[in-house]
Amino acid sequence: MPIQKIMIVGGTSAIAEQVARRLATKGCAIYLTGRDTTRLDVIAADLRARGASRVAFERLDLADAAALEGALDRASDALDGLDTLLVAAGQLPDERVIAGNSALLRQTMEVNAVSAMVLLNQAAALFERQGQGQIVAIGSVAGDRGRAVNCAYGAAKGALEIFLSGLRQRLRPCGISVLLVKPGFVDTPMTANFTKGALWASPERVAQDIVTAMERRKSVIYTPWFWHLIMLIIRHIPEPIFTRLKF
Repeated sequence: MPIQKIMIVGGTSAIAEQVARRLATKGCAIYLTGRDTTRLDVIAADLRARGASRVAFERLDLADAAALEGALDRASDALDGLDTLLVAAGQLPDERVIAGNSALLRQTMEVNAVSAMVLLNQAAALFERQGQGQIVAIGSVAGDRGRAVNCAYGAAKGALEIFLSGLRQRLRPCGISVLLVKPGFVDTPMTANFTKGALWASPERVAQDIVTAMERRKSVIYTPWFWHLIMLIIRHIPEPIFTRLKF
C-alpha cells in the first residue's frame, strides 16, 4: 500500500525535512511535529508548494510526556486518517557533559528512546485496529555497539532497535511493516561541530534511501549502504580488543 497520510515526528530535522519533500511530490498528506513552530510553518508552506495534498503541524516536545498522549489522534484527525508514522526526532549531546550531568543523561534517554517508544506503541495500537499501516524510526549505527564518545546516545538507539524488533514480530501477522533506519555520519545542523570526511553523507542521500525503503516495506537499512559492512566488522571485534580502541 502506498504512503498516503504520514505523521513525521521531528519534522524540522534535516533528514525529516528531506523525506517530507519527497513525499510531498507524491501528493501525500503530511502532519509535522517539532519544537520550533516558526520553522514548522516555513516547511509546511514549502511542502504545500511541492504538491502535498494536505499539511498540518503542531508543536511537540518529546521531553514533555503529557504532550505525547493523543498526538497520533490529533494527526489522524487533521489528515482524516493515518497510515504511516516516522519518528525522526533525536538529541546528540556531548558525552563529556553527560558524564557529570545525570539530568542530561536522563533527557537523552527520554528523547531518543522512551518518548519515541511511547509514540511507536501508540502507532502500533492504531494500525492494529486499522489492519494496516507502517512504522518508521530513525536509529543510528551508534546503537550497534557502545563507544566512549557516545555511550548514552548509542544506548538509547540500541534500546530503540530492540523495541522495534519486538514490534516487528508482533505486527507482522497484521501486515504492518516496521522499518529501522540506521544512518552513519550525516552532515546536519546536529553535527555541525564535527569534522567531516569521506564517510559523511548528505541529508538528501539519506532521505532518498529512507523513502525507497519505505516504499519497499523494508525492515532494517543502513544508510549509506556501506555502513552495513563497517558495522559488521565493528560488531565482531572481540571486547578485550574493542575496549582498547579509540575511535
